[in-house]
Amino acid sequence: MADNNEIDELSYQLEDLKLTALACGNETDEPVLCLHGYLDNAASFLPLIQQITQESGFLCERRIIALDWPGHGHSDHRSIGAHYYFFDYVSDLLALFTLNNWQAIDIVAHSMGAMIASAFAAAFPEKVKSLTLIDSFGFICAPEALATDQLRRGVLSRVKSSNATRCFTEEMAVKARLHVSDLTVEHVKLIVQRSLIEVDAKSVATEDIDSTSVLYRWRSDPRLRTVSPYRLSLKQGQQLFSDIKCPLQLIYGDKGMKMVTTGLEHFSSNIANLKITKLSGGHHVHMEKTKELLPILSHFFSEIKTSV
Repeated sequence: MADNNEIDELSYQLEDLKLTALACGNETDEPVLCLHGYLDNAASFLPLIQQITQESGFLCERRIIALDWPGHGHSDHRSIGAHYYFFDYVSDLLALFTLNNWQAIDIVAHSMGAMIASAFAAAFPEKVKSLTLIDSFGFICAPEALATDQLRRGVLSRVKSSNATRCFTEEMAVKARLHVSDLTVEHVKLIVQRSLIEVDAKSVATEDIDSTSVLYRWRSDPRLRTVSPYRLSLKQGQQLFSDIKCPLQLIYGDKGMKMVTTGLEHFSSNIANLKITKLSGGHHVHMEKTKELLPILSHFFSEIKTSV
């Protein structure tokens, strides 16, 4: 049995692929499932996990499990010929719950993970005790009139050539991620290090890179970067989101994604007892503000426990 202060590497063998995760806490304690965003991985919850292991309180009595989605982190890629349809992630969650015999548990989810968890909570309300959304609210939707264009762009994005496998140093990878995010160097390194796999420098061409450097490539599946061939309409998204019946809270950064405030306008009207907390921070506010996040989560979970 793992020590509460240790961080464990887990793996779950589903029918067609293996999913990996990081975890802390006693294996017999009630789980809290943490779900990361697009092109992130389980390491985006490492600052929160590390904060939990350093303190005493309600969350120290829970098993915190941060999942790597398929194609992300150390989890398997989908099979040849498969793609990363949004609703397939919902199916992955159901398979994971079935494998672990999880009943109703608490979910904490960021960005893309929050959208998947929202769809899962709507479709399988018996599986979700509570849902905490981090810098994400609602779904990415598109007008029905754009359906044909969305299909064309999605299919064409799959046939673009991706034969070349780029290799680079860890420093180059960190710089690339910093360029497209508001993360600190420290937090970028956590995510990037779990996203890389070392390659044999002798087997690749390495122009403009020191021959003594350790080289890597991305672990993530290149197919993740293709365009979705479909989007929910706003009415479809609203109907789906309105079927979330569990206790729901939103935690977002004041410098986070604009889609959060737009999402509140479009998706909050049919949600009862929604709790909203705004923190100082960006899109990855759960990495930046772990000390503030911990009591918010603990209070939310303990209130649910008391009301049951």
